[in-house]
Amino acid sequence: MQEQTDLEEFWDDLLAFIEERRVVPIVGADLATMPDGMPLREHLALRLAERLRVNDDTPAPHSLNDVVCAYVSRRGRREDVFPRLRTLAKEVVAEPPPALVSLARISDFNLFVTLGFDSLLVDALNRERFGSEPRTQHIGYSPQRPADLPAPQEALVDPVVYALLGRVSAAPDYVITDEDLLEFLSALQSDSRRPNLLFDALQSSHLLMIGCNFPDWLARFFIRITKNRPLSVQRSEAEFVVEERLTDDRSLVVFLEHFSYGTRIVPMAPTTFVAELERRWLARRRPGPAAPAITGREPEADAPHSPIFLSYARDDSEAAERLYRRLDALGLDVWYDRDRLESGDAYEQKIRRQVRSCAFFVALISRRAEQREEGFFRREWRQAEERMRGIADHVPFVLPVAVDDVNTRGDGIPEPFRKLHWARLEGGVATPEFETRIVQLVREHSKRRRGLA
Repeated sequence: MQEQTDLEEFWDDLLAFIEERRVVPIVGADLATMPDGMPLREHLALRLAERLRVNDDTPAPHSLNDVVCAYVSRRGRREDVFPRLRTLAKEVVAEPPPALVSLARISDFNLFVTLGFDSLLVDALNRERFGSEPRTQHIGYSPQRPADLPAPQEALVDPVVYALLGRVSAAPDYVITDEDLLEFLSALQSDSRRPNLLFDALQSSHLLMIGCNFPDWLARFFIRITKNRPLSVQRSEAEFVVEERLTDDRSLVVFLEHFSYGTRIVPMAPTTFVAELERRWLARRRPGPAAPAITGREPEADAPHSPIFLSYARDDSEAAERLYRRLDALGLDVWYDRDRLESGDAYEQKIRRQVRSCAFFVALISRRAEQREEGFFRREWRQAEERMRGIADHVPFVLPVAVDDVNTRGDGIPEPFRKLHWARLEGGVATPEFETRIVQLVREHSKRRRGLA
């Protein structure tokens, strides 16, 4: 019973950290798998051994390090392996595996560090968050060409996948052998080649290390360089190491227990852990039975007020859902009624409370909405108009969004709305300009509320 209580406390702590956007997942290469469950790296090693004709010289299961060693022992050139591996990687057509899809759906993650050289996590993020539009930034580290984050973590708009051990290419710029790993780790400690913004984010965040499969020495070393101080020093950030068999390594367990007080070992299969993490994260976002997908905030009477109110006509529900998901992925708190219940005085009171307290009223408007003479959304527009009268002209409140080629000066558009700056988001697909603007508006509003502006 105590063990179950401890487990629930662990999940509560981890999910609270995630909701505060204080967790960075460190994704092990073994989570990138083929449809049959074989790790992608193992599949590529097998095919590379066949291509280089050294499959008889490498033990099973094949590793890329073993294949390269066998090839070099036959007087092959190490540099020749990288372009051939890149060709093989391009030939492999693999869908993002369920574990990476689950991680991509957790929109409170905006920075991922991967130990693999493939793009499966990037593909999963683009598919789940952007309808396969290539919006996720994929950055690969290389000792020859060090690359850092494009901005501090809190300023990132689109998600970033940082390949700490490099991205697959024709050049020897990524890790496939033990020697490569040593060179990368050495470079990462160099002041001139260290990605400072990335390591600032890792040092100040909780690390969720999933299926990294580090050997004893590397697990200790990795935690040490990311935290940039002795492990025995008390710190507020934690590391959660998810490995099914790590508890069998008694020397590492004893070391972490005695010298790294902030590290917690989670003895669970990584794929099982990720599936449970997604289920619990979704359940916390929508009270009641766990939902299969994010569907928006239900209009509960005691629901907390959100900075953004999303108003739309029933005809535009698909566009509203698309925009809501993107705003949610950006970490913005949006009040969004998915079901569009349009009856009852109590319901209207809830709507009025939300409109009266929100910081920004985002009105999705289409040709059909403009032409409709009646609809609950018109009550929301009227309430927003009333509130506009008490807000200074220079303070943005109503943000009109055209989701098709609606005439923004049409008779069905409220007069105050016509005078405002409109964003055109076809079908509810947010543009980078719109995202940048609304994130900035919310930040400025938050600063004003805290008295910092």
